[in-house]
Amino acid sequence: MKGTPLRALDTPALIADLDLLEANLARISSFFIGKPAKLRPHFKNHRVLTLAARQMEAGAIGITCARLWQAERLAHSGIKSILIANEIAGENPIRQLAELSREAAVIVAVDNARIVDDMARIARDKRAELNVVVDVDLGLKRCGVRPGEAAAALAKRVVASCLRFRGLMGYEGHLQLLPAGPEKEQTVRQALAELVGSKKLIERLGIPVEIVSCGGTGDYRISGGFPGVTENQAGSFLLMDTGYAPFAPDFQPALSVLATVVSKTEGKRIVVDAGVKAISGERGLPSVKGIDGLRLKALHAEHAPIEILDPSVPVEVGDKIELAVRYHDGTVHLHQQMYGVRRGIVEEVLTIEH
Repeated sequence: MKGTPLRALDTPALIADLDLLEANLARISSFFIGKPAKLRPHFKNHRVLTLAARQMEAGAIGITCARLWQAERLAHSGIKSILIANEIAGENPIRQLAELSREAAVIVAVDNARIVDDMARIARDKRAELNVVVDVDLGLKRCGVRPGEAAAALAKRVVASCLRFRGLMGYEGHLQLLPAGPEKEQTVRQALAELVGSKKLIERLGIPVEIVSCGGTGDYRISGGFPGVTENQAGSFLLMDTGYAPFAPDFQPALSVLATVVSKTEGKRIVVDAGVKAISGERGLPSVKGIDGLRLKALHAEHAPIEILDPSVPVEVGDKIELAVRYHDGTVHLHQQMYGVRRGIVEEVLTIEH
């Protein structure tokens, strides 16, 4: 497959432009050089072990992931510093975590005293050390305890339970897509001040706080330089998509889906062989990459009708075109592999973990 021309691939095919991907990685990595905070990029955005390894080689202190199974794959691949930026619950998952903790110092988020007690019991049974961070809700209103006293109370519970308390985690995800400017800067800083304020409160109780983890691609320059923050969980920067790009102008969209034109109604529309089973429309419709005069109208199960706005556009049945991905998280998981392409030639085939 290596050395195959892009246009010779069977479609639909997920494509990563390696020049753009590498430029995105170099740009964010250079920002964190010399900063107190370091990059712990998110695995869920690309789900490729070799890309996670390259992020480590570029200076990341570890990898963030969303699921226990992802932490297992990362650990088995040789990455030992892993943060599960999510809660887990239930006897079997906690036992799996305890087993995995023998192999790598996996850190997991907690926001519930009952789960802390369950983890402590299972850790004793397994004679394993479980590493936890207290998850603090910074306004996203998803998971996490309230900043301040609630965060401190749960941290005290963790310590009393003989789990290894590593610090705090918060995610200001609801602020990532604010337009850049003074208002965003102020709003993000207010959220991070609550997280760092919780850290100071816990430290006044005599409990060391090693980790303060937060941030994303949309605010990495703010959160990555905020006093007291130790690590940033940016992930979208690597592949980037057209939905996020306006709010993260440092990075270029590197992901597309190659599709074949399978039908043409003269002067009106073409149809390609990539629908919702190949590309996500969850956050808006994709666009045609690099060709003006075409507008994607809908995503069907296996097809996408594309309106011809300019009849002079030279596109015919059998041609292959690229669809720029609008939401890459929702698209990557639809594929088993990703083709790394440089200047129109396949350079590598990347396995997507499932």
